[in-house]
Amino acid sequence: MNPQPYSALSRRRFLQAGAVATAGLAGLANPSALLYADKKNGEGFGGFTLGVQSYCFRNFDTEPALKRTQDLGLHYIEFYQKHAPVSASADQIQALLKLCRDYEITPVCYGVQDFSNNHDANKKIFEYGKALGVKTMSANPTPDSFDSLDKLCDEYKIAIAIHPHGPIGEGKLHRWYSAELIMAAVKDHHELIGACLDTGHLIRCAQEPFNKKLDPAEQIRIMGARNFGIHLKDHDNKADTDVVYGKGVLDVPAVLKALRDVKFKGHISIEYEAHPEDPSPDMKACLEVFKESVKTLS
Repeated sequence: MNPQPYSALSRRRFLQAGAVATAGLAGLANPSALLYADKKNGEGFGGFTLGVQSYCFRNFDTEPALKRTQDLGLHYIEFYQKHAPVSASADQIQALLKLCRDYEITPVCYGVQDFSNNHDANKKIFEYGKALGVKTMSANPTPDSFDSLDKLCDEYKIAIAIHPHGPIGEGKLHRWYSAELIMAAVKDHHELIGACLDTGHLIRCAQEPFNKKLDPAEQIRIMGARNFGIHLKDHDNKADTDVVYGKGVLDVPAVLKALRDVKFKGHISIEYEAHPEDPSPDMKACLEVFKESVKTLS
């Protein structure tokens, strides 16, 4: 997920939002109060905060992505860089928040975002997260970033959720491919530094030559209270990309039970990377599997 130019908001929408724009990020007090923060998801989600990772709609600009999220009956979104770039001005952020209000959608997370030992650069990203009103940022931090992240998590009360990416090519696994690696790195750091486990990437670690069979439910239990988000994705380790829930390895009921067991209070993002030209039909099928899986919980 690479940052892309901020070209997603129409001029009409931008001008509509201009009347409420402030002079800078410092003036964006309590932006979450502007959103549908108390909007409840539809029936059948088991009390989970269920939304989408906007990367599913990477072939679409911001407003069509929000419309497709609304059409799924969901009210929460994890934005990625194309739809909400860190380089956005205060006016552009206000325009984005206006669109979110129009479609009754609340940003709950931002990412996946890189972090390094450059504290000033990290702080700029936290400022942006604060402006969006998110509670969590899914992250790919370098090992030397944690001292900076400790300070920023404490200051902004925004969680950093490390995202495992599984195989990354050239016979290599991502630095943070498992819950064991993430927990070992974060256990002595701020309580708001944890994980946004990606079930599809965990499953992919079983591919040759790695042969590391990671059970997503067990990985969730390892992270315990440091689970701040989930990218819910299925994979059959045969196709080049993910599949509809239930057609691969993922045991959705087991994942939801594990989340219940650890008293998960974060967000679940449906992330479906196949068919970027029109992912909605398959995402609807995933949503139905999710609803059926919720029924298995006691």
